[in-house]
Amino acid sequence: MTDATRWLSATELAEAYRTGELAPDSVAAELLDAIDDVDPSINAFCLIDRERTCAEARESTERFAAGTPRGPLDGVPVSIKDLLLASGWPTLRGSLMIEPDQMVWDVDAPAVARLREAGAVLLGKVTTPEFGWKGVTDSPRTGVTRNPWDTSRTSGGSSGGSAAALAAGLGPLSVGTDGGGSIRIPAAYCGVVGFKPTLGRVPMYPPSPFAPVAHVGPMTRTVSDCAALLDVLSGFDPRDWSALPSPTTSAVTAVADVRDLADLRVGYSADLGFGTNDPGVQANTDRVASVLEQLGATVEKVDPGWEDPAWAYHVIWFAGADVVVRGLGPHAAEHVDPLLIDALERHSGFTATDFVSATALRMEMGTQMSLLHEEFDVLLTPSMPTVAFEAGRIVPDGAESPDWTSWTPYSYPFNLTGQPAITVPSGFADGLPTGAQFVGARHHDTTVLRVAAAYEAAAGFTMLGDRA
Repeated sequence: MTDATRWLSATELAEAYRTGELAPDSVAAELLDAIDDVDPSINAFCLIDRERTCAEARESTERFAAGTPRGPLDGVPVSIKDLLLASGWPTLRGSLMIEPDQMVWDVDAPAVARLREAGAVLLGKVTTPEFGWKGVTDSPRTGVTRNPWDTSRTSGGSSGGSAAALAAGLGPLSVGTDGGGSIRIPAAYCGVVGFKPTLGRVPMYPPSPFAPVAHVGPMTRTVSDCAALLDVLSGFDPRDWSALPSPTTSAVTAVADVRDLADLRVGYSADLGFGTNDPGVQANTDRVASVLEQLGATVEKVDPGWEDPAWAYHVIWFAGADVVVRGLGPHAAEHVDPLLIDALERHSGFTATDFVSATALRMEMGTQMSLLHEEFDVLLTPSMPTVAFEAGRIVPDGAESPDWTSWTPYSYPFNLTGQPAITVPSGFADGLPTGAQFVGARHHDTTVLRVAAAYEAAAGFTMLGDRA
């Protein structure tokens, strides 16, 4: 394996395994060595189990030698956000309140179970802010996770460990969670691909305290890898009462032919009516719209007609966070992230009426988006209004409030509506990555992936290609 091999996509690795050019055991060993060398500067991994990872990789190598691989991701390394259960490994959720020896870790989350069934090699677990509560990745247990493009900057969050690992060439695939942008925020800041599927397409177990808005989804360096990982992760699981039936169409098939978008209608909102973008972000998103037009799509500016729904999101999100902290016992406030305690003090005293009102706004927004998608197949927005700011901070300079929602206007609205949304690299501003977001109607995940794949192919880059 060469350093360039480290940057191969999952699709490329799978082909190299098939032809015998590479073997899963050598790839896993070299990636583990790369983690030892590179990760200390970014702090993306919080658990490495070399013996177990290498054993899984050897089993995959033996399957290929016997001509019996389990599927397209057999032998492909994947990291897991440390909010998801992985049998044999503790899930500490970035918290000092959870000790590894306090539980028997013998259950896989549905996404992890699907990966094992597919023969993927689990590379390790990656960092999260405590309980995934905020839009940057630092925690009392694991410290600050940094952006590989500039280690003085944040990786974003809460799936910041996943995004940083991908951007540093430490594995081609990761599984993240997204309760308000937690896949898309760090993916945009780190220049990778992150997809929040329709709520329920990837099952979740145990239930998240943020269940009304919480998604599990793929994070990758290419859209084709994102589709391949989604195909593995998707499907019904009886442990999740909201899980959707297994899809009958393949995401990989949907992105296989992206020669033109002549049948596609795109609504373009640069600010959703309440955001403000840095000039570089605005210019890069305008360029994405132009590329879609060159591909034959009809692009029209659109205003969803929303006011900022942060108040409704706060009711749902911080009610869930309050349940988490209360469940840790009377002394939790002395040990958890003090910024979480501050946030709960700001967002306390919610009533049943507040929750019902927030739910009513969710339904109204969902209806408005369903009607918008009668006219437009996808909605294009920036992923983030800025590039990554300084690591160790919860908000950038000039933020209107100490809440992380004050600087993520384009992510949490689509958790309220449960729609599929993907971020793809759109360029650079001030030397740092920016992202564009495509949002689709509920259950139209493959449409979102198709548009993203067409844009990626036409733009001529995956942003990490020059880093090999």
